[in-house]
Amino acid sequence: MKKSIVIKLEKMFNHYQELEKMLSNKEIILNNTLYKKLSKEYFDLTNIVLIFKKWKKNQQEILGVKTLLQDVDLHQEAKLEYKNLLKKNVNLENKLIQSLIPNDPNDKKSCFIEIRAATGGDESAIFAGELFRMYVRYAEQYSWKVQILNVHEGEKGGYKEIIAKISGNNVMKRLKFESGGHRVQRIPKTETQGRVHTSTCTVAIMPLEKTTNKYENINPNDLKIDTFRSSGAGGQHVNTTDSAIRITHIPTGHVVECQDERSQHKNKARALSILSARINAAEANKKHEKESEIRRNLLGTGERSDRNRTYNFPNNRITDHRINLTVYRLSEILNGNLDILIEPMIKNYQSHGLSSF
Repeated sequence: MKKSIVIKLEKMFNHYQELEKMLSNKEIILNNTLYKKLSKEYFDLTNIVLIFKKWKKNQQEILGVKTLLQDVDLHQEAKLEYKNLLKKNVNLENKLIQSLIPNDPNDKKSCFIEIRAATGGDESAIFAGELFRMYVRYAEQYSWKVQILNVHEGEKGGYKEIIAKISGNNVMKRLKFESGGHRVQRIPKTETQGRVHTSTCTVAIMPLEKTTNKYENINPNDLKIDTFRSSGAGGQHVNTTDSAIRITHIPTGHVVECQDERSQHKNKARALSILSARINAAEANKKHEKESEIRRNLLGTGERSDRNRTYNFPNNRITDHRINLTVYRLSEILNGNLDILIEPMIKNYQSHGLSSF
């Protein structure tokens, strides 16, 4: 383990002991506000301190067993014990590193996912449909619920745009790195010369805030709200009432459409929720663009050169350009086994989180 991390842990351990003494002080106990503050701080440090104490004890045991390796009679037994202690050491260090990484307050939240066809016309829309199916299959693995909120279908299949809500545990934790440009390279069905074409889609992952009727980041005076008739399946009700909603946020130019089979009220609430998430995501992206390459772009430009990933069909290859990862399991990933890419992204993010130590 890096010396800088050990120093950081020692400081936390010392502070933990100081807090322990302070919490037994009568004056602090009588100060309800201060006592609560220090108690929370003490509680937050307890887990990592306990792991650190186990790690330090294990380090001492490793040093002790090392001396026994020189003993001819005890060598084999010491060798086995030494191997077990090293294995335990790796597990403890991993736990310590995990505990040191700052928690992302959005990790436990559900999210909105917005997929748009960008460069490439019909082929881009078709690929947007394949990306959406990939995320739906991935969601099924974690028993997440997927609810489509709005769809603009492509003329030859797929989607020009699709917005959905994905609900469940730790959705943002696993999907937050999907935002950005997704580039596909393959021979379209309409291509007669057998040439490989390049198309792009953009994906935006936006955390879903708790349901509320008030959206603090939206001024009602900044909104232009239009109603129109819903389209799609729905029997006699569809195309007979203006239940669909289109909301334009004038300062930013964000436009959100939602259509439900019956309820204009529900459509408006959903549209405002998506709009609020877009504004929050854009503000967070602007705030962090200088701090982290991972969070640099939410939507991207949609140009062929703008990509987080490249999906190369002729070679069954997929490359994540942010971490220089290439795997030849494209068909498996499109069938929902997205953790092949997500797990390395999470580990890379965690290593960046520790780089300041």
